Amino acid sequence: MAQRHTPLPNRAQRRQAEQQRRRRLAWLLVALAVPILAGLLFIAMPKTPEAPKGPTFTREGELRFLDGNSGAEIKTIDIEVKQDDYGRREGMMWRRSMEDTQGMLFIMDKPERQSFWMLNTLISLDIIFVDEAFHIINIREKVPPETLDAQSSTGDALYVVEVVGGFCRKFGIKPGDRIQYEVDGR
Repeated sequence: MAQRHTPLPNRAQRRQAEQQRRRRLAWLLVALAVPILAGLLFIAMPKTPEAPKGPTFTREGELRFLDGNSGAEIKTIDIEVKQDDYGRREGMMWRRSMEDTQGMLFIMDKPERQSFWMLNTLISLDIIFVDEAFHIINIREKVPPETLDAQSSTGDALYVVEVVGGFCRKFGIKPGDRIQYEVDGR
Protein backbone atom coordinates (compact mmCIF):
# COMPACT_ATOMS: atom_id res chain seq x y z
CA MET A 1 0.00 0.00 0.00
CA ALA A 2 1.41 3.23 -1.05
CA GLN A 3 1.15 6.16 1.26
CA ARG A 4 0.14 9.43 -0.11
CA HIS A 5 2.07 12.39 1.00
CA THR A 6 0.65 15.83 0.92
CA PRO A 7 3.12 18.23 -0.40
CA LEU A 8 4.64 20.50 2.19
CA PRO A 9 3.64 24.13 1.87
CA ASN A 10 6.22 26.31 0.36
CA ARG A 11 7.60 29.34 2.07
CA ALA A 12 5.05 31.77 0.55
CA GLN A 13 2.14 29.59 1.62
CA ARG A 14 3.50 29.28 5.14
CA ARG A 15 3.92 33.04 5.36
CA GLN A 16 0.36 33.60 4.10
CA ALA A 17 -1.04 31.09 6.62
CA GLU A 18 0.91 32.77 9.43
CA GLN A 19 -0.42 36.21 8.41
CA GLN A 20 -4.01 34.91 8.39
CA ARG A 21 -3.53 33.38 11.84
CA ARG A 22 -2.14 36.68 13.16
CA ARG A 23 -5.05 38.64 11.63
CA ARG A 24 -7.58 36.29 13.26
CA LEU A 25 -5.76 36.61 16.58
CA ALA A 26 -5.70 40.42 16.26
CA TRP A 27 -9.48 40.50 15.55
CA LEU A 28 -10.11 38.20 18.49
CA LEU A 29 -8.11 40.48 20.78
CA VAL A 30 -10.01 43.55 19.51
CA ALA A 31 -13.34 41.73 19.94
CA LEU A 32 -12.43 40.95 23.56
CA ALA A 33 -10.81 44.31 24.35
CA VAL A 34 -13.70 46.54 23.19
CA PRO A 35 -16.34 45.25 25.67
CA ILE A 36 -13.77 45.10 28.47
CA LEU A 37 -12.72 48.72 27.87
CA ALA A 38 -16.35 49.82 27.55
CA GLY A 39 -17.13 48.16 30.88
CA LEU A 40 -14.15 49.80 32.57
CA LEU A 41 -15.15 53.21 31.20
CA PHE A 42 -18.73 52.72 32.44
CA ILE A 43 -17.50 51.81 35.91
CA ALA A 44 -15.03 54.71 35.99
CA MET A 45 -17.54 57.36 34.83
CA PRO A 46 -18.88 59.60 37.58
CA LYS A 47 -22.50 58.88 38.43
CA THR A 48 -24.94 61.51 37.21
CA PRO A 49 -27.32 62.77 39.86
CA GLU A 50 -31.00 62.02 39.35
CA ALA A 51 -33.05 64.63 37.58
CA PRO A 52 -34.64 67.06 40.02
CA LYS A 53 -38.07 66.04 41.20
CA GLY A 54 -39.30 69.61 41.38
CA PRO A 55 -38.92 72.08 44.23
CA THR A 56 -38.84 70.56 47.68
CA PHE A 57 -40.85 71.82 50.63
CA THR A 58 -39.03 74.21 52.96
CA ARG A 59 -40.69 74.81 56.31
CA GLU A 60 -40.79 78.53 57.12
CA GLY A 61 -43.54 78.56 59.71
CA GLU A 62 -46.72 77.04 61.02
CA LEU A 63 -50.38 77.73 60.26
CA ARG A 64 -53.39 76.70 62.32
CA PHE A 65 -56.94 76.38 61.06
CA LEU A 66 -59.42 77.37 63.78
CA ASP A 67 -63.17 76.74 64.01
CA GLY A 68 -64.98 80.01 63.22
CA ASN A 69 -67.45 79.59 66.11
CA SER A 70 -65.57 77.94 68.97
CA GLY A 71 -62.00 78.92 68.09
CA ALA A 72 -60.96 75.28 68.56
CA GLU A 73 -57.99 74.14 66.53
CA ILE A 74 -58.99 72.04 63.51
CA LYS A 75 -55.59 71.29 61.96
CA THR A 76 -52.01 72.61 62.08
CA ILE A 77 -49.70 72.51 59.06
CA ASP A 78 -46.14 73.53 58.23
CA ILE A 79 -45.98 76.34 55.68
CA GLU A 80 -43.75 77.96 53.13
CA VAL A 81 -44.32 81.70 52.95
CA LYS A 82 -44.44 83.72 49.72
CA GLN A 83 -44.67 87.47 50.13
CA ASP A 84 -42.79 88.97 47.20
CA ASP A 85 -43.87 89.14 43.55
CA TYR A 86 -41.49 86.42 42.39
CA GLY A 87 -42.46 84.00 45.15
CA ARG A 88 -46.17 84.61 44.60
CA ARG A 89 -45.83 84.09 40.83
CA GLU A 90 -43.85 80.87 41.24
CA GLY A 91 -46.03 79.50 44.04
CA MET A 92 -46.63 75.76 43.74
CA MET A 93 -45.28 75.47 40.17
CA TRP A 94 -43.43 72.26 39.35
CA ARG A 95 -44.28 70.57 42.67
CA ARG A 96 -45.01 66.89 42.14
CA SER A 97 -46.43 66.17 45.56
CA MET A 98 -47.41 67.70 48.87
CA GLU A 99 -48.38 66.14 52.20
CA ASP A 100 -51.55 67.09 54.04
CA THR A 101 -49.30 68.47 56.78
CA GLN A 102 -47.87 71.10 54.41
CA GLY A 103 -49.11 74.21 52.68
CA MET A 104 -48.11 77.53 51.20
CA LEU A 105 -49.14 80.91 52.62
CA PHE A 106 -49.24 83.86 50.24
CA ILE A 107 -49.16 87.27 51.92
CA MET A 108 -50.42 89.90 49.50
CA ASP A 109 -49.52 93.60 49.46
CA LYS A 110 -53.06 94.76 50.22
CA PRO A 111 -56.53 93.28 50.66
CA GLU A 112 -58.27 93.01 47.31
CA ARG A 113 -59.89 90.40 45.10
CA GLN A 114 -57.27 87.76 44.40
CA SER A 115 -57.07 85.45 41.40
CA PHE A 116 -54.86 82.40 40.92
CA TRP A 117 -54.37 79.96 38.07
CA MET A 118 -52.68 76.57 37.85
CA LEU A 119 -50.14 77.10 35.05
CA ASN A 120 -47.30 74.57 35.52
CA THR A 121 -48.86 73.40 38.78
CA LEU A 122 -48.71 69.62 38.62
CA ILE A 123 -50.96 68.67 41.55
CA SER A 124 -54.57 69.40 42.47
CA LEU A 125 -54.94 72.09 45.13
CA ASP A 126 -57.49 73.58 47.51
CA ILE A 127 -57.08 77.37 47.37
CA ILE A 128 -58.26 79.16 50.52
CA PHE A 129 -58.88 82.93 50.40
CA VAL A 130 -58.57 84.76 53.74
CA ASP A 131 -59.42 88.37 54.66
CA GLU A 132 -57.27 90.74 56.72
CA ALA A 133 -59.07 89.66 59.92
CA PHE A 134 -57.92 86.06 59.22
CA HIS A 135 -61.42 84.78 58.33
CA ILE A 136 -61.74 82.33 55.44
CA ILE A 137 -63.81 84.08 52.75
CA ASN A 138 -64.11 81.22 50.27
CA ILE A 139 -62.40 78.02 49.16
CA ARG A 140 -61.78 76.68 45.65
CA GLU A 141 -61.64 72.94 46.23
CA LYS A 142 -59.72 70.33 44.24
CA VAL A 143 -58.68 72.76 41.51
CA PRO A 144 -57.35 70.59 38.65
CA PRO A 145 -53.65 70.88 37.77
CA GLU A 146 -52.33 72.79 34.77
CA THR A 147 -55.47 74.81 34.03
CA LEU A 148 -55.67 78.47 33.13
CA ASP A 149 -59.13 79.06 34.62
CA ALA A 150 -59.07 81.90 37.14
CA GLN A 151 -59.63 80.78 40.74
CA SER A 152 -60.79 83.94 42.48
CA SER A 153 -61.76 85.19 45.90
CA THR A 154 -65.35 86.32 46.43
CA GLY A 155 -64.17 89.27 48.53
CA ASP A 156 -61.05 91.19 49.44
CA ALA A 157 -58.33 88.77 50.55
CA LEU A 158 -54.97 89.62 52.10
CA TYR A 159 -53.89 85.98 52.49
CA VAL A 160 -54.18 82.91 50.32
CA VAL A 161 -53.38 79.40 51.54
CA GLU A 162 -52.73 76.54 49.12
CA VAL A 163 -52.98 72.96 50.36
CA VAL A 164 -53.22 69.61 48.61
CA GLY A 165 -56.55 69.01 46.83
CA GLY A 166 -59.19 67.49 49.12
CA PHE A 167 -57.57 68.84 52.30
CA CYS A 168 -60.49 71.14 53.26
CA ARG A 169 -63.10 68.42 52.87
CA LYS A 170 -60.93 65.88 54.73
CA PHE A 171 -60.49 68.16 57.76
CA GLY A 172 -63.83 70.00 57.61
CA ILE A 173 -62.38 73.44 56.89
CA LYS A 174 -64.99 75.88 55.57
CA PRO A 175 -65.69 79.58 54.95
CA GLY A 176 -66.09 81.38 58.27
CA ASP A 177 -63.26 79.42 59.91
CA ARG A 178 -60.08 81.33 60.74
CA ILE A 179 -56.34 80.96 60.30
CA GLN A 180 -53.49 81.87 62.62
CA TYR A 181 -49.86 81.68 61.56
CA GLU A 182 -46.34 82.14 62.84
CA VAL A 183 -43.27 82.55 60.65
CA ASP A 184 -40.07 80.93 61.97
CA GLY A 185 -37.56 83.42 63.34
CA ARG A 186 -39.90 86.42 63.19
